[in-house]
Amino acid sequence: MKQHVAGEKKERNVFLWALSTCMWCKKAKKFLEDNRVEFTYEFLDLLEGEERDRALEEVGKHNPSTSFPTILIDGKCIVGFDEKMIRETLGL
Repeated sequence: MKQHVAGEKKERNVFLWALSTCMWCKKAKKFLEDNRVEFTYEFLDLLEGEERDRALEEVGKHNPSTSFPTILIDGKCIVGFDEKMIRETLGL
Protein backbone atom coordinates (compact mmCIF):
# COMPACT_ATOMS: atom_id res chain seq x y z
CA MET A 1 0.00 0.00 0.00
CA LYS A 2 1.35 3.42 -0.95
CA GLN A 3 1.92 5.86 1.89
CA HIS A 4 2.19 9.63 1.45
CA VAL A 5 4.49 11.79 3.57
CA ALA A 6 3.69 15.49 3.52
CA GLY A 7 6.62 17.87 3.41
CA GLU A 8 7.49 21.51 2.90
CA LYS A 9 9.48 20.73 -0.25
CA LYS A 10 6.89 19.79 -2.86
CA GLU A 11 8.71 20.90 -6.02
CA ARG A 12 9.64 17.38 -7.07
CA ASN A 13 7.68 14.20 -7.65
CA VAL A 14 9.43 11.68 -5.35
CA PHE A 15 8.60 7.99 -4.98
CA LEU A 16 10.50 5.51 -2.80
CA TRP A 17 10.21 1.75 -3.20
CA ALA A 18 11.66 0.06 -0.15
CA LEU A 19 11.69 -2.93 2.17
CA SER A 20 10.54 -2.38 5.75
CA THR A 21 13.51 -4.37 7.10
CA CYS A 22 16.25 -2.80 4.94
CA MET A 23 18.73 -0.54 6.75
CA TRP A 24 19.50 1.49 3.58
CA CYS A 25 15.79 1.87 2.83
CA LYS A 26 15.24 3.23 6.35
CA LYS A 27 18.11 5.68 5.84
CA ALA A 28 16.65 6.86 2.53
CA LYS A 29 13.19 7.36 4.07
CA LYS A 30 14.64 9.19 7.08
CA PHE A 31 16.77 11.39 4.82
CA LEU A 32 13.69 12.48 2.87
CA GLU A 33 11.74 13.09 6.08
CA ASP A 34 14.60 14.99 7.77
CA ASN A 35 14.90 17.23 4.71
CA ARG A 36 11.13 17.84 4.72
CA VAL A 37 10.69 16.46 1.20
CA GLU A 38 7.15 15.47 0.26
CA PHE A 39 7.16 11.92 -1.09
CA THR A 40 5.24 8.71 -1.48
CA TYR A 41 6.64 5.31 -0.57
CA GLU A 42 5.76 1.66 -0.68
CA PHE A 43 7.23 -1.24 1.34
CA LEU A 44 7.22 -4.13 -1.10
CA ASP A 45 7.82 -6.79 1.54
CA LEU A 46 4.48 -5.87 3.15
CA LEU A 47 2.53 -6.38 -0.07
CA GLU A 48 0.96 -9.64 -1.20
CA GLY A 49 -0.33 -11.26 -4.36
CA GLU A 50 -1.24 -9.09 -7.33
CA GLU A 51 -0.41 -5.89 -5.46
CA ARG A 52 3.15 -7.12 -4.86
CA ASP A 53 3.49 -8.32 -8.48
CA ARG A 54 2.32 -4.92 -9.76
CA ALA A 55 4.80 -3.08 -7.53
CA LEU A 56 7.72 -5.33 -8.54
CA GLU A 57 6.86 -4.81 -12.20
CA GLU A 58 6.83 -1.03 -11.67
CA VAL A 59 10.20 -1.09 -9.89
CA GLY A 60 11.62 -3.27 -12.67
CA LYS A 61 10.72 -0.64 -15.29
CA HIS A 62 13.11 1.78 -13.57
CA ASN A 63 15.57 -0.63 -11.90
CA PRO A 64 15.80 -4.00 -13.70
CA SER A 65 17.71 -5.54 -10.78
CA THR A 66 14.75 -4.69 -8.49
CA SER A 67 17.07 -3.84 -5.62
CA PHE A 68 16.18 -1.52 -2.78
CA PRO A 69 15.88 1.28 -2.09
CA THR A 70 14.82 2.49 -5.51
CA ILE A 71 14.02 6.20 -5.57
CA LEU A 72 12.32 7.95 -8.48
CA ILE A 73 12.71 11.75 -8.54
CA ASP A 74 10.93 13.45 -11.44
CA GLY A 75 11.50 10.33 -13.51
CA LYS A 76 15.20 9.96 -12.61
CA CYS A 77 15.97 6.65 -10.93
CA ILE A 78 18.46 6.42 -8.06
CA VAL A 79 19.28 2.91 -6.90
CA GLY A 80 20.52 2.49 -3.34
CA PHE A 81 21.02 5.16 -0.71
CA ASP A 82 23.32 7.54 -2.57
CA GLU A 83 22.93 10.65 -0.41
CA LYS A 84 25.06 12.84 -2.68
CA MET A 85 23.03 11.91 -5.77
CA ILE A 86 19.72 12.32 -3.92
CA ARG A 87 20.80 15.75 -2.65
CA GLU A 88 21.90 16.87 -6.12
CA THR A 89 18.74 15.60 -7.81
CA LEU A 90 16.52 17.29 -5.23
CA GLY A 91 18.58 20.49 -5.28
CA LEU A 92 19.25 20.37 -1.54
